[in-house]
Amino acid sequence: MNEMFIFTGILFIYLLAVVGNLIIIALVCAATQLHTPMYFFLCNLSSIDVIYVSAILPKMLSIILTGNKMITYFGCIIQLYFFMFCAITENCILICMAYDRYVAICSPLHYSLIMTKKLCLIIAMSYLIISAMNSLILTLLISTLSFCYSQKINHLFCELLPLMALSSINIRTMKIILSVANIFGSSTFIFILTSYIRIISSVIKIRSTKGQRKAFSSCSSHIITVLLFYGPGTFEYVKPQSEDSKEQDKILSMFYVAVVPMLNPFVYSLRNKEVLGAARKM
Repeated sequence: MNEMFIFTGILFIYLLAVVGNLIIIALVCAATQLHTPMYFFLCNLSSIDVIYVSAILPKMLSIILTGNKMITYFGCIIQLYFFMFCAITENCILICMAYDRYVAICSPLHYSLIMTKKLCLIIAMSYLIISAMNSLILTLLISTLSFCYSQKINHLFCELLPLMALSSINIRTMKIILSVANIFGSSTFIFILTSYIRIISSVIKIRSTKGQRKAFSSCSSHIITVLLFYGPGTFEYVKPQSEDSKEQDKILSMFYVAVVPMLNPFVYSLRNKEVLGAARKM
């Protein structure tokens, strides 16, 4: 009974995440008023969220349904690769969206000259290549670790920290992996934070209250997404690892691989008049 309840809950989250994000993609592609840099990156974010949940949740549902908790070594490595690819790409997309809001608010007269279609396509291709290469390097480093003492992953899926915890050797390799992950994660967050400090300083200078509200409103959805994405992930990777924190880690990981992709379409649609307007016209 308990397993069926969990299965139903995860299936509901998965379907809601996939359908919600596919609707956002369809709206952005179909509605000409949404053919802007901000919605281009939103469409990218929704695409990555679909891959994110599809890389993790179907296997989880299969385990609950069949009771078979086994995963092949190759299957685990593939799942790890797609998990890291989606996480890194989402980091990059959130940076691009922060930069887009920065240019729109701090340099509105130059916005159309800076955020061109060509630049957006170049940026998108760049972060996809960077994400693919970084994920491949990290996955190859993980594959060099020895798992001779235990092959039982105390986690819901193949993630970086639980796999590293299984290896009692290759300490240098593990330090390199953690350093790369922490440097990348912290640098992207600092970039977003710096962008918003400059945005806030520009908004404060706007004399009309209506103008300030409009400026903050255009950033609110992105701020919520940033907090939802970075909050649980940062807490899991920064806090000290112990046996007592394993169950907590499982809840946190479910939040950023399932709940956040499910919530993103609602965050960007319920608070956005342009998206709601496009939905009504379809």
